[in-house]
Amino acid sequence: MPRQETFLKESAGPVTVEIIKTYDHDYAREVFNGMGQDAKEALAQALELSKKFELEDIPNTNGIGYDDFLWEELSEDSLEDVREYPRRYSFFVVSVSENGKSQDRYVSTDWPSAEMYAKSVLREL
Repeated sequence: MPRQETFLKESAGPVTVEIIKTYDHDYAREVFNGMGQDAKEALAQALELSKKFELEDIPNTNGIGYDDFLWEELSEDSLEDVREYPRRYSFFVVSVSENGKSQDRYVSTDWPSAEMYAKSVLREL
């Protein structure tokens, strides 16, 4: 399995934001499970769900099944080559470190949305 790569590392005062590319599906799921509502909204926009589905086919963001739906879309979108076996997934993870504590806050399948989320974290400081 390819190793993780750091694509961005920026600091503002005591806070450092990193974007890491990973191929670890389980790690990406852990990050997804820990994401806040704002991060999930950013992810849904990045995945362009409204272009792929009819509005009534997308579960309510506060309802049962939404997280599973969003994860399935993220996971499917992360496949690099569906013909390749074993399947290879790639994700971009935004990690925020402050005072020696690191927290993974966002995961996506594309660089632009990960960069946008990372920059928004830095702007909030």
